[in-house]
Amino acid sequence: MAGKKQFDPATALDAAMIQFWRAGYAHTSVDDLSRATGLNRSSIYSSLGDKDALFTCCLERYATRYGAKYDAALSCAVDRPLAAARAFFDVTLERIADPGVPDGCLVAQTVMAIPVLSASVAARAREAIGFQHTRLRTALKAGRLPEEAAEAFATHLAAVNQSLAVMSRAGTSTEQLRAVVDVTLDALRRALDASD
Repeated sequence: MAGKKQFDPATALDAAMIQFWRAGYAHTSVDDLSRATGLNRSSIYSSLGDKDALFTCCLERYATRYGAKYDAALSCAVDRPLAAARAFFDVTLERIADPGVPDGCLVAQTVMAIPVLSASVAARAREAIGFQHTRLRTALKAGRLPEEAAEAFATHLAAVNQSLAVMSRAGTSTEQLRAVVDVTLDALRRALDASD
């Protein structure tokens, strides 16, 4: 249609996701989203919804994109649980090292902002954190860790993973982040050895 500006919803959502990821929910205004997406306020509301709806879509997009990578990394857990855990952390470390995206983790930032979020967005953030724990617990159980150890290590690995994102925002070097991962994987290796 001549004269009518078209936009790609996927591109707009990616731009909004990066804006929320860089500045956080509370520090992102609709004007910021307008600048990031190239859409005026009315187009944002009519095409993408209000700020909460748009943020929820961005959080879903982020969780789906990186969740698929985490699932692929953990897919070898039955035969090689330690390699699966290392691959899981590699997804995070590669994201942290990617100059095309902000430091940190959109899910971790969102969870830390729960006091200022609407109930629906806060619930979705808790759900996203819960998915990571469940994904890890399932992989560790498949890797033959006993139930109690799988639960404990899933909690620990999820916490370390979120800590990597927070530490990256504070400027911690890649070498230091890898050292954190190595200590964690050494503890997991010892637990796996003990369960054989």
